[in-house]
Amino acid sequence: NKQRVHKALEVIMEVYSNKRRKIPTSQLNDVMLKEIERYPPPIQKGKMVRIKYATQLPTHNPVFAFFCNLPQYIPDSYARYLENRMREHFDFTGVPIGLAFRKK
Repeated sequence: NKQRVHKALEVIMEVYSNKRRKIPTSQLNDVMLKEIERYPPPIQKGKMVRIKYATQLPTHNPVFAFFCNLPQYIPDSYARYLENRMREHFDFTGVPIGLAFRKK
């Protein structure tokens, strides 16, 4: 029984550190712009969306702002793709990630 309590506390501490993790803008852009280049946003209504850069916003939960030319044309499926790539590269296990798309 005590083993599981210690394991639960370890998981809680890991999630807490993931929640407080701050990613430097340069590192975030190095990783995410490569992913965006590898799989660009789909063309919507004949318009091509270009994501310029990303940064982490100063909030309690991790929220990332992606600056692009046409934020209204980013589909939910592409936002999920970006969130999954972020979880893959920057261990955010157990933490909700917020994504905001803003006009550059």
